Amino acid sequence: MGLVLAISFFLLLILGFPIALAIGISSVVVLILSDLPLQMVPQMMFMGNNSFALVAVPFFILAGDILAKGGISEKIVSFAEATLGRVKGGLSIVSTVASMFIAAISGSGAATTAAVGSALLPDLKRKGYDLDFSAALIAASGTIGVVIPPSVPMVLYAVISGESVAKLFMGGFIPGLLMGLGLIAFALYVAQKRNYPASDPVPSVEKWRRFKSASWGLLTPIIILGGIFTGWFTPSEAAAIAVDYSLFVALFIYKSLDFKKLYNLVVGAGVTSSLIMFIIATSKLFGWNLAFYEVPDKVAGALMQMAGENHFMIYLAVLLVILVAGMFMETASALIILTPIFLPTISQLGGNLIHFGVIIAVGLAIGMATPPVAIDIYVASAITGLSIEEISKPIIPMVIILVVTLILITYLPSLVLFLPNMLWNGTM
Repeated sequence: MGLVLAISFFLLLILGFPIALAIGISSVVVLILSDLPLQMVPQMMFMGNNSFALVAVPFFILAGDILAKGGISEKIVSFAEATLGRVKGGLSIVSTVASMFIAAISGSGAATTAAVGSALLPDLKRKGYDLDFSAALIAASGTIGVVIPPSVPMVLYAVISGESVAKLFMGGFIPGLLMGLGLIAFALYVAQKRNYPASDPVPSVEKWRRFKSASWGLLTPIIILGGIFTGWFTPSEAAAIAVDYSLFVALFIYKSLDFKKLYNLVVGAGVTSSLIMFIIATSKLFGWNLAFYEVPDKVAGALMQMAGENHFMIYLAVLLVILVAGMFMETASALIILTPIFLPTISQLGGNLIHFGVIIAVGLAIGMATPPVAIDIYVASAITGLSIEEISKPIIPMVIILVVTLILITYLPSLVLFLPNMLWNGTM
């Protein structure tokens, strides 16, 4: 039956069914063939969404949309340009650094790409930067949006695995920083090679003015993450506070958001959240079928038998599956499907589940910049008017850099676990 589940799922995907329907229909097919009661379908779907931690998902999505459309991201980008733009090719650095800052607010790769791309790409083009390279760099930097906390995929992983959201968030800091530094180093190399210009000098008075203007936005991650890590509020409460604070700044400080725009943002966030929640609901049924027919245990047994005691090869096989899944599936869908399949394998290896949660978040984030299903590239394409193919070529070396970072954090777990262990005194 496990084979029937897999074949029917992939067949439905090939036929063009939406991912949620493919998951749900394949699960129902297996239930019917197994002569199991169909009353399980609504029960399991309800159980899938019956988690307080999932409250964070729609709020983080809305906070990211407010960030991108409420003028907050533009102020942060403007300040970054004033401080970093004087370096030769400095706008390339600004692209990545701004993405890292905005990632600490939005929790979404697409929102990060849209926010930075809308604010910077016109300026990059005007100052002589190659548009295809600039779009590719911003799309690649957008992957950091789901690694540096807050992170919607990490919330979903925490719900499935039962691990701490706060520890997963803390584990994402160093990997996100490494991804950013790798992209910055490559951007500087290209800037020197292509002789990209430095920005015009910005007077100190203007830098201070931009800093004061951006400080409202820069406070957002401090409030959100500081509150989580000090225990003042839970990640779900932090998501709601992120929306409240972002709304306050956009409506009353920057005055860049009116109630009509707000209505459209709320509706858009509601639609996106409902799609994710429907995927989670059907995936609960899918996961039950996997567990009932012991598919994860069989996968773990097969990997252990193939690689023996060679943990290096087992992790490598898991990484390859994650990267390929990220190329062809939407991030939330891939994470919800792959997590219950690989958790028994990681547990048998004695691996840390916080470490694995960050690995799968980074691996699937890379898929956001890797065709054919590359949401960050689609966003960059919509902003620039360039084709997917025009952006996909220059993004290849950047994806390689991100994959190298993924390999580093996989085989050097301390890069992920150092901060959680330090903050929670080693009680993982």
